[in-house]
Amino acid sequence: MTIPALEVAGIDKHFGAVEVLRGVSMQVAPGEVLGVVGDNGAGKSTLMKVISGVHRADAGTIRLAGAEVAFRTPRDARNAGIETIYQDLALADHLDVGANIFLGREPVRRLAGLIPMLDEAKIHGEVASLLARIESHIPDPSARVLDLSGGQRQAVAIARAIYWKAKIVIMDEPTAALAVMETENVLKMARQLASEGIGVLFIGHNLVEILKVCDRVMVMYRGRAVFDARSNQTSQTELIRYMTGYADAETNN
Repeated sequence: MTIPALEVAGIDKHFGAVEVLRGVSMQVAPGEVLGVVGDNGAGKSTLMKVISGVHRADAGTIRLAGAEVAFRTPRDARNAGIETIYQDLALADHLDVGANIFLGREPVRRLAGLIPMLDEAKIHGEVASLLARIESHIPDPSARVLDLSGGQRQAVAIARAIYWKAKIVIMDEPTAALAVMETENVLKMARQLASEGIGVLFIGHNLVEILKVCDRVMVMYRGRAVFDARSNQTSQTELIRYMTGYADAETNN
């Protein structure tokens, strides 16, 4: 069997007396896009923050490519191969595309073999090749991120994940507030990530998009994972029943 790119088991998380996650378990295979859906307060964001090192779980385990991990910070998670693409993207607006992709990991060359200098030629060459590879529609790699559209900004974050060989990419509401064409491009890039062997967690509310782009869908309700199915074996109606608790109530009656 293929080792999961990511496996979480029995994750609990409390904030004071509030139980936010209750025994959540899930797996994502390399090259798979898993949709994670649920109403507000279902625990989606908290689960993603546990996986990405923002919060520490109170119980449970996380395995990355088969090895158990415990992250103290988001930097630890990123260094291990977990990239998160948030709605606000966490990009440096006043830096250009290349600077954002290499931020904190800039290549250097040594002048006369002694003086370290930023290797701008390598950055420009790598960025041009990478953007062409993902068909990003960014016309000028030297443009400031501030001047890019929402979809182009998503492309920068996705390019960074591919270049640094992420094992898992968390896409948190990546199409929110995007125009139709840009939304299509972002969905296409989610599949591009999967084609690179990366496991993708796609968090969203638009069930049409979720069923279109994801291989599987997991529903969360009140801190639990209550449903998991192949996208081609479920429907919007069924997902809504689990998201709203109706299916859960029927099971318990």
